[in-house]
Parts: sequence; structure tokens; C-alpha cells
Amino acid sequence: MLFPMNAPMFDLLVLSITEKKDAYGYQLSQIIKQVSNTKDSTLYPVLKRLQEQGFLTVYDQSYQGRNRRYYRITDTGRQHYRMLAEEWNAYREAVDRIVKTGGMTDE
Repeated sequence: MLFPMNAPMFDLLVLSITEKKDAYGYQLSQIIKQVSNTKDSTLYPVLKRLQEQGFLTVYDQSYQGRNRRYYRITDTGRQHYRMLAEEWNAYREAVDRIVKTGGMTDE
């Protein structure tokens, strides 16, 4: 993608994914790679920050003899997700309006 990822967008994507189902780090990175060419290592500081802010909790689970760290959204994280989703929708609608109309309004 040509459009850069910023912290609020990473937060929105991670919280959006974990709002649907708990996910482990590699799984999150692969989903986010669908819209961004960021490296896996970029995601882990985002996950740590979201955890420190109380938006995610973490638990470990064994899978085929290996340990996976899963991320689960908290109630506070759900509230933050809803706020970010509203902001994203307003932003997307404004960009779409400009793209479709050139920003011109009928006067």
C-alpha cells in the first residue's frame, strides 16, 4: 500500500481484529500485512503499548509443543476501539467525498 500506517491506524486494526477473536502476534501481523508492508517487528511495540494502556490483556497457550502469546481486548479496549472506528469512518467519508467531488460543494 502506498499510504503510511500511523499509531492510531495500528491501534484500530489490532483492536478490530481482537474485538472479533483473540489472536497471537504472528497472526495479527499477517492480517495487518494485507494493508501494510510493515515488518513484523513493528507490531510488537504497538501490542506492548496497547497492553500497557489497558486495551489488551495477554495470555500464553501451548500449540504443537510451542508457546503462543495471545492478545485479548479488554472492556476499555472495546470502548477505545469504538471511538477509533467512529473517527475512521468520519475520516474515510471525508476523503471519499473529496475524491468523488474534488472537494467542491454546490453553492
